[in-house]
Amino acid sequence: MAATLAPDGSAPSQGPAGPAGPRPASPQPAAAPPAVLPPLQGRARALGTLALSLATFMNVLDTSIANVSIPAIAGDLGVSPTQGTWVITSFAVANAIAVPLTGWLTRRIGPVRLFTGSVLAFVLASWLCGLAPSIEALIAFRVLQGLVAGPMIPLSQTLLLSSYPPALAGTAMAMWAMTTLVAPVMGPLLGGWITDNIAWPWIFYINVPVGLLAAGITWSIYRRRDPGPRRVPLDVVGLGLLVLWVGALQVMIDKGKELDWFASQQIVVLAVVAAVGFLFFLAWELTEANPIVELRLFARRNFLLGTASLSLAYGLFFGNVVLLPLWLQQSLGYTATWAGIAMAPVGLLAIVLSPWVGRNVGRIDPRRLATVAFLGFGFVLWLRSGFTPDVTLQHVLVPTVLQGAAMAFFFIPLQSIVFSGLGPAQLPAASGLSNFVRITAGAIGTSVFTTAWESRTALHHAHLTEGLDAANGAAVATLAQLQASGLTEPQARATLARLVDQQASTMAVTDLFHVSALLFVALIAVVWLARPARGSAGAAGGGGAH
Repeated sequence: MAATLAPDGSAPSQGPAGPAGPRPASPQPAAAPPAVLPPLQGRARALGTLALSLATFMNVLDTSIANVSIPAIAGDLGVSPTQGTWVITSFAVANAIAVPLTGWLTRRIGPVRLFTGSVLAFVLASWLCGLAPSIEALIAFRVLQGLVAGPMIPLSQTLLLSSYPPALAGTAMAMWAMTTLVAPVMGPLLGGWITDNIAWPWIFYINVPVGLLAAGITWSIYRRRDPGPRRVPLDVVGLGLLVLWVGALQVMIDKGKELDWFASQQIVVLAVVAAVGFLFFLAWELTEANPIVELRLFARRNFLLGTASLSLAYGLFFGNVVLLPLWLQQSLGYTATWAGIAMAPVGLLAIVLSPWVGRNVGRIDPRRLATVAFLGFGFVLWLRSGFTPDVTLQHVLVPTVLQGAAMAFFFIPLQSIVFSGLGPAQLPAASGLSNFVRITAGAIGTSVFTTAWESRTALHHAHLTEGLDAANGAAVATLAQLQASGLTEPQARATLARLVDQQASTMAVTDLFHVSALLFVALIAVVWLARPARGSAGAAGGGGAH
């Protein structure tokens, strides 16, 4: 099923049929396929890569930059921190709904027009977020921001691949992967610094110059490569079902921990709505002639296994990315800035090694490269499973630096497997759908890990305190030692209680690090079930393997 990827990332109007067989013709008369333009060269390609990377970085950064600013936002707008968390939830829900619509929107509007318009709309929404006079206005503008951000990440992949010849497709994906993996780590650090030293609205205002620059460069370079809009029927029922089940699922994920999960009637109702809505959505989309989301892509072996392994691994990765700084701050007394510093070096080896992986992903079996990533993540988490409450910053930094190497081998090979054998007509839909599953897995991973950490901490705390009574020699000796150092008995008991809390929290987090290490190693088996086309480097049309 070899096909040529148009430089705009879209398909000729008579592209190959999907895996489910020939699709009904579009209502408009068939047009001659547009001429296939060559990849970009020299300065144009460099500037195009910069613009697309800036837009992607800005988008991904906004998924995490507000996390550490919620107390400041809530205090300034006169609401509780719980109400303030809707600043995060509203963006996540809207973004999750918009991402899988990328395929349909690309056909309806055109990839370059859609991407540039999304970036400009994101800039406007960011500016309005900074100006928001109330929490209600801020949430509304965050919903708008999440909706318009949906197509940006999938289309940045599509346009970036179209800018490079097939031999350099891996290099293009290396550029994209670095921004996607480093941005979530930098978000809390940058957000905390801006909130502490300037003001919280500036976490949104910084998007304005970056977005305008990215949109201007993108339009100047790619506008003549856009095939233009096509008349594509709108699957209204599918869209309604998508909004229903994805919205219910995202709200359930974001509010579950706060509401004690299924002990809450609200969470139960959301779970039922999400499950029933998903089943109706699945049945409708698989029988609809012009579905809003092309679920038939999952009939392809490489897309299914590549998306599954990428999403499960990303859920583990992102859950641990959230967990480590939380533990450093809540248990070891790190400030938000120092927790960010402890996470920041993760990008060093990723930046150094990603270009090499990109150049070689078409020559080396991507399953081998992904295996290196999973073994690397497993080793890093095994090192972290040995952390103790008195671990030093230097010991925290060692696995963080090594994690960057695993990240370099992570996204590029797995994306190569996801796109292997796909034709250009399927690329925007495939990118949108795989990114949707990945983003949802990241949200689920965050909720699962924070909930499990809290539960394991309570369990370890109960076990540790069982023996802390007057008959426990170690407890008596510790209290005596604390009192000998000048503390009163109440102060000594309070100090001992803090030590127990710290130990319980550390035992819980190391439990999760250990389990995560084992799960990463287990995911290697999933990757090797795929059959990627050799030498495709993740470019669409690189082969016909399913």
